[in-house]
Amino acid sequence: MVINTNVTALVAQRNLGNSSDKLSNSLSRLATGNKIIQPQDDAAGLAMYSRLDARISRIGATRVALANTLSFLQTADGYLSKVQGALDRMSELASLAIDPTKSTTDKELYDAEFTDLADFINTISSKTFNGVGLFGNGAASIKVAGDEDGTAAQQIEIKLPDVANADMANATLKGSLPSTGAVAAIENVKKGLDQVTEERAKIGGYMSRVNTSLDTLAVLKENMAAASSRIRDVDVAEESAVYSRYSILVQAGTAMLAQANILPQTALRLLT
Repeated sequence: MVINTNVTALVAQRNLGNSSDKLSNSLSRLATGNKIIQPQDDAAGLAMYSRLDARISRIGATRVALANTLSFLQTADGYLSKVQGALDRMSELASLAIDPTKSTTDKELYDAEFTDLADFINTISSKTFNGVGLFGNGAASIKVAGDEDGTAAQQIEIKLPDVANADMANATLKGSLPSTGAVAAIENVKKGLDQVTEERAKIGGYMSRVNTSLDTLAVLKENMAAASSRIRDVDVAEESAVYSRYSILVQAGTAMLAQANILPQTALRLLT
């Protein structure tokens, strides 16, 4: 029996320290909701969920870009729908100008409206979306990433609608209605209408492609978030049981350390 070195108390102290560390870690997990508090908890898991989180962020940014592209296409289609309406009216005006019962003054009035609509169509080619031109010259295009990696193979190329080609230019000829050129104007307007409907059909295809990419990325983001959650997020029910276990061990260890510190006092009995 010794007094200077209380081995029993040292063992109790070590066990109490281990239980206290485990209790502190469990409390941190419950407080943060994270399974990995420090790198040593799961070094490989930390690296994996860090990569997953970075990928999730890229997916979110890509979806924003695709949503903006969809708005770009919707804006372009909105302008083209107005162009289509203007051309419909222009074809009607040209047909009215052929009426032999209309006077020259009447035809000049038709031509004035025809000219105003033509001016409206001609201004469409300069329209922009956030500073980016909506309409090109047949060769102009924009590209948007179709996946989070932005690889060239997955990029979506969108050829900008062309409202400045020959068919559209001929459709907006001015000053033709008061004369026998009204018949030619009808043909030109019909060609312009064909072009507008073709461009709107292309835009519809681009919208479908962009929406498909948006839906695909949404599903991918959900799966990546679920994978990251399985690695990082703590199971509260399981961790609560762990917390309760070490809480009891800390209390028991504290009590046993107190008892171990009392043991050397029994040596005093040998001196009495």
